[in-house]
Amino acid sequence: MKIIGVTGGVGSGKSAVLTVLEEKYGAYVCQLDTVAKELQKPGSTCLEKIVALFGRRILREDGKLDRQKLSREVFGDQEKLKRLNEIVHPEVKAWVCADIERRKKEDRKLYVMEAALLLEAGYEPLCDEIWYVYAPKEVRIKRLQESRGYTREKTEKIVASQLDEEMFRERCTAVIDNSGTFENTERQIGDRVL
Repeated sequence: MKIIGVTGGVGSGKSAVLTVLEEKYGAYVCQLDTVAKELQKPGSTCLEKIVALFGRRILREDGKLDRQKLSREVFGDQEKLKRLNEIVHPEVKAWVCADIERRKKEDRKLYVMEAALLLEAGYEPLCDEIWYVYAPKEVRIKRLQESRGYTREKTEKIVASQLDEEMFRERCTAVIDNSGTFENTERQIGDRVL
């Protein structure tokens, strides 16, 4: 089974690349943010550790994690973010390692994991290849403003908080340029998969 990590800045078009990999090439797609959310449900050890660190103020009335409150708590505070990541990333990574073994038993040929923080969280050793989905900063900002309704200021802060393009290019094995037509992006995906 070939394992591909897909990463890139917010608004670069990672979701569109995942859709092609899943629908056209039969890839099993694992989005690490989705896994993290599952592992943070009420009653989970992950959520208990987060509450122990930040207090019950980061919970909604129904006991679920209030992601906006948690985001405000860690945004701009590198120490709090580091401590949160030290709780979440090991749990997600353990789940993904077990999931890879499950998919191998299903005789899957292609396993794709996606995360904006794939490199920062140390997933490189699990992957045969890591793809960087690239789109210029202005394109990404425009996409986020249109798809999520973010202000320019908010999108610029989010973009600035992520790895810069040079780091992605340096650490990834392939670049999927998603700044032109999507047909061009699909062709690049096919060239890498086949």
